[in-house]
Amino acid sequence: MANKEQKLLTEFPPVPTEKWEEVITADLKGADYQKKLVWKTAEGFDVRPYYRAEDLESVSHLGAGIGEFPYVRSTGKCNNWRIQQTVTVKDPVSANAEALKAIAGGAEAVGFVLRCDEVCEEGFGKLLSGIDPSAVELTFSGAGAASAAERFIARLDVQGAAPDAVRANFVIDPIITRLSLKGAFGCCEDGTVCFSRIAELVRKGAKYPKLRFTGVSGHHFHNSGSTIVQELAFTLAAGHEYVVKLMEAGLTADEAAGSIRFSMAVSSNYFMEIAKFRAARMLWANIMKAYEPKCRCSEKMFVHAVTSKWNLTVYDPYVNMLRGTTEAMSASIAGVHSLEVLPFDAAYEYPTEFSSRIARNVQLLLKNESHFDSVVDPSGGSYYIETLTRSIAEQAWALFREVEDKGGYIEAFKAGFIQDKIEESANKKDMNIATRRQILLGTNQYPNFTETAGDEITEKTVSRSACNCGCESCNCGAEGDGNDACKCNDGEECTCGDDCNCKEGGDCNCGCDDCTCGGDTGIRPLRPYRGGMAFEELRLKVDRSGREPKAFMLTCGSLAMARARSQFSSNFFGCAGIRVIDNNFFSDIEEGARKALESGAEIVVVCAADDDYATLAPRIKELLGGKAILVVAGAPASMDELKAQGIGNFINVRSNVLETLKQYVAELGI
Repeated sequence: MANKEQKLLTEFPPVPTEKWEEVITADLKGADYQKKLVWKTAEGFDVRPYYRAEDLESVSHLGAGIGEFPYVRSTGKCNNWRIQQTVTVKDPVSANAEALKAIAGGAEAVGFVLRCDEVCEEGFGKLLSGIDPSAVELTFSGAGAASAAERFIARLDVQGAAPDAVRANFVIDPIITRLSLKGAFGCCEDGTVCFSRIAELVRKGAKYPKLRFTGVSGHHFHNSGSTIVQELAFTLAAGHEYVVKLMEAGLTADEAAGSIRFSMAVSSNYFMEIAKFRAARMLWANIMKAYEPKCRCSEKMFVHAVTSKWNLTVYDPYVNMLRGTTEAMSASIAGVHSLEVLPFDAAYEYPTEFSSRIARNVQLLLKNESHFDSVVDPSGGSYYIETLTRSIAEQAWALFREVEDKGGYIEAFKAGFIQDKIEESANKKDMNIATRRQILLGTNQYPNFTETAGDEITEKTVSRSACNCGCESCNCGAEGDGNDACKCNDGEECTCGDDCNCKEGGDCNCGCDDCTCGGDTGIRPLRPYRGGMAFEELRLKVDRSGREPKAFMLTCGSLAMARARSQFSSNFFGCAGIRVIDNNFFSDIEEGARKALESGAEIVVVCAADDDYATLAPRIKELLGGKAILVVAGAPASMDELKAQGIGNFINVRSNVLETLKQYVAELGI
């Protein structure tokens, strides 16, 4: 038997970094190393093409084991995250049936979205009928979360539940779901009433250590277009603000921290998301350490992850299954407490039984077939991920400090600092999608040419941004534009009830949990949205126009370039739902022009090599006789010459695809 101490491959001498760099430089043949191989992230740091052991020498968080401070690797000794599914409570009986079906299908945690404070004591009993809170973790979000907490504690007291066995979360989050999404606390100007109520609930539920009453809904930053660093920094800042405000309301640091449940989104940026959650645990541990808590548990971040709503698309929705799978892998590898994979149809309808089952099955496969829950922090020690973790932590900490220097999250938000940062990121993302520097498969690249929006897709569902009602994973079908309050209740903006004076312009006297009638405070709220919305709105306009505009690919000149340009152009126009008529090749451009006119196509795209356009494009223009819009695929050197001859339409890799398609659709009279 071989000696256990024997090292493999010792006969090969080590290769120093300088030698690797020499080989890379030679292979680049003079090309710029930084431009070709270094990734400039939106988060503000560079990612190199490879990392080596020497890169970890400056990583200070290495050395701590599983479940040890600063908890980069994990907060515990296992990685058995909980599979969550969220149910919107339209009525207690049907919501209970849906929850029981989810549990039978593998869900280990159930979220209930209480759209308003409408579930009475009897209804609350029906909602939880047959659900054992010691076996299934429960999460209550939405307008009735605080009242649900009162009823839940009273129910536990009556039932004599074992205090250590019950797990439940109440997403009461006035800082993000009210101030940040609606521009006002609603309960009062500075939120003190809200914080006092949370503190009161913490004291009432003190005998049940696994109840958490404070939600930090950081996923709303991501769904508003933030970078990964911004989402992390602002989530930490909001969490710290809660610690400060709850301590001012009379709680200890341990009580305040123990009441917090963080929720963050997980996007398709696979390795960056793994590093984000690892960095989050480390930073939160250091924030809480400064308060010298009596229990080390107060330094451990309790975090839920939910897959990205920003990434979801309405067209080609089955691609959302792929997005959800990679996102779920990131979160499970990173080590979260619980995870929800959004159903693939969540962007445009209340999820069906099929889509909900598929979403659960993603996690069941990761656990039961891939055994992701059998290893804690499998990415630990990776040169790449450890370096990413450090970089994200450094950038997020710097931004967190900026927020603190402005007086904390609330003051920074009132001053517009947080909104400005997120809007800057969102604008960059929008431009990257419009120019296809960032790909949303099936939306701005490689669309399904034969797809037409079904009846379930409407202008409202496509244009509706991620609902801003503050629910953890809202499926309420709200039709707000991202700036209005959630219109979950019969289309009314105010969710307070008939006795609310604010409907007539008076002061709100309703005392409801999630009053949205704070009036115009002048505070700019966040605007959750989906990255593909602009493309989808344009395509739906074409689908619902009652017409079927066509783009004819007139391939000629050089066969290789003609086919390449044709494929590019087909994808280009297909993104707007314009029907593509592709052709292999026309050796005779007269025949190509005749076929184009016979097809009835409103757009004819000449696809050839750059050198061919100077002669071919003017001749094709003459043959078409102004009966179709002529487009040249490429950016030939003869562009100015062609423009002088009246040929002004060009598409190429530098085009703003969205704006260009809008122009053509408008020119078609749609």
